[in-house]
Amino acid sequence: MLFDFDGVLTTDPSGSFTTVRHVALATGLPERHVWEALAPYNEDLLLGRTTHAAVWPAVCARLGRELPLDLLTQAFDATPMNRAMLDLAASLRPKFSLGIVTDNKRDRIERLAALHALDALFSPIVVSADCGSGKSDRAIFDVALRGLGLPPTAVMFIDNTRRNLVAAEAIGMHTLHFDDARNDVPALAATLRMRFGITP
Repeated sequence: MLFDFDGVLTTDPSGSFTTVRHVALATGLPERHVWEALAPYNEDLLLGRTTHAAVWPAVCARLGRELPLDLLTQAFDATPMNRAMLDLAASLRPKFSLGIVTDNKRDRIERLAALHALDALFSPIVVSADCGSGKSDRAIFDVALRGLGLPPTAVMFIDNTRRNLVAAEAIGMHTLHFDDARNDVPALAATLRMRFGITP
């Protein structure tokens, strides 16, 4: 079973949402200005073509403020984890192989994996920045399937964005859309049980 990260294992819909909110709160800058400073580099960060450390001086220049790079680490640490979903995953772990597939920045996921011991629960953790592919293409799912050692027809993928399910479905994976606004983890568990026979 594969889980998306933001919006599924966290309660914010995206990593950018979390980061922008934290930087704005810490600096008093409007969220819109923070996002406008980060947005030009977002795709390259997600696909591993650059790093936060490399673009941070340019981000600060766009903001007109010299901000410490450590502010990003603090923003990563402020990510609100979805404890109910993590508890569900932990209950399934004895019977199922679990992994993460996420469009994300490398340094952010490395930090959060260490902070929350995600490696103890999920393997593989496949990050777009590491494989140069996002969830709109099959390549990132091929990496995850190799890590699980399973064919696509034996794997479920859960994501909070419907368009991210298309490529997974096209290669034969089972998929479920998770409504992060409702965050109804018991309902998701019931769907897994009743439709797919997936129980702890």
